[in-house]
Amino acid sequence: MFGIGTGELVFIILMVLMLFGSDKVPELARGFAKTMTQIKQATNQIKHEITKSVDETGIVNEVKEAINPNKIKESLGVDEIEKDLKEATNLNPAADVEKEISKVKEDFENLTGPIKRQK
Repeated sequence: MFGIGTGELVFIILMVLMLFGSDKVPELARGFAKTMTQIKQATNQIKHEITKSVDETGIVNEVKEAINPNKIKESLGVDEIEKDLKEATNLNPAADVEKEISKVKEDFENLTGPIKRQK
């Protein structure tokens, strides 16, 4: 309890008895218990008020809506990005490269014309 060992607890009890006397200790204990009860009730009331105000303002619903994955996807345009990626992956880059190579070959052949490399 609160990091206090039995020896320390016995010492505290003896000090309280010596300071206040055995006739005042029950009154002090009752006062301490009442104070702790009031503190507990006050904290419970504060918790209740906070939860009540949160429920009334609807903050929880707003937060749930804000972190809705579908709305986040819409705002970021994830569907469009996924569609673009699918289209990009469906392309055949090897065929495109072969087309470009053949174009360059044709252009080179047209430039050199009748001049050919001799072997």
